[in-house]
Amino acid sequence: MRLTCAALTDPGRRRDNNEDSYCVREDLGLFLVADGMGGHVAGEVASRVAAEEIERLIGSTVPAGPTSGTATEGAASSHPGDRLNAAFVQANRRLADRIAGDASLHGMATTAVALLSDGQAVALAHVGDSRAYRYRAESLMRLTRDHSWVEEQIRSGVLTPDAARRHPWRHVVTRAIAGTDDIDVEVADVSLEPGDRVLLCSDGLSSVVSDTGIAAVLRDARPPGDLCRELVSRANAAGGPDNVTVVLVDVHAG
Repeated sequence: MRLTCAALTDPGRRRDNNEDSYCVREDLGLFLVADGMGGHVAGEVASRVAAEEIERLIGSTVPAGPTSGTATEGAASSHPGDRLNAAFVQANRRLADRIAGDASLHGMATTAVALLSDGQAVALAHVGDSRAYRYRAESLMRLTRDHSWVEEQIRSGVLTPDAARRHPWRHVVTRAIAGTDDIDVEVADVSLEPGDRVLLCSDGLSSVVSDTGIAAVLRDARPPGDLCRELVSRANAAGGPDNVTVVLVDVHAG
C-alpha cells in the first residue's frame, strides 16, 4: 500500500492568526492535523510543538525491518497504533515542559488527528474534535467521533446534529493535548483499499461544511491539491469563522 497526499491550511475569514499545524511525511506514512487553543500565541505554539514532537517520535520508532518488530525510544511495539499512542503521550509531556518553562503559555492546548501506515497496517489516533473521513465508492464515512460537549449531547439524544452545528458551545472539547497528567488518546486500526481517500481536517472545515458538501468535493476527479483548495474555499464561503486545515491522503496499490 502506498499513500500520497496534498495539504492546505488557511487562517479563515475572521482570524488574523493561524493556530493550526499539520504534518505530511509520505516517507514515514504519517499524516497529521493539529488545531491549537489557548490564545493568539499559545494555541499556535501548542499545535506546532505537538505536531513536531509526534513527527519526531514516529521518525525515531521506525521498525528496523519488516519482520523484526524492533522499535526505539520506548514505543510499546512497532504497530502503527502503539507508535501513535506513544507519540501523543510524548507530545503531551512536551507541552507540559513548555508550560512549566513559560507562564505565558499556561492554558494552551491542541486537538490532533493522525494517520500512520507502515505499508501494511494502518492506524488512526485522535484527541479532540479534529476529524478523519474515509471516502470510498462514492460514500463518505466519518472515522472519528468528536471529543466535544456537543457530540456527547448528540449521542445522548439531547441535540440533533443540525442543532449542535449552531450551538454556542460547539467548540468546547472534552479531550485535548494540554500538558496535563493524563491524556486519553483514542486509537483504532483502519481498513484502507486502493482507491480510497482519507481526509484529515480541523473543525474549521467540519463545523461549517456538511458531510454531503465534503463528499461532493472528494468525488471530483481533479488533482488532490485542487480538492484541498476547494474544501478551504467552501469553508471560507460559509463564513470562514475559524482556521481551516485539510490533509487529503490517496491510497494506491503497492
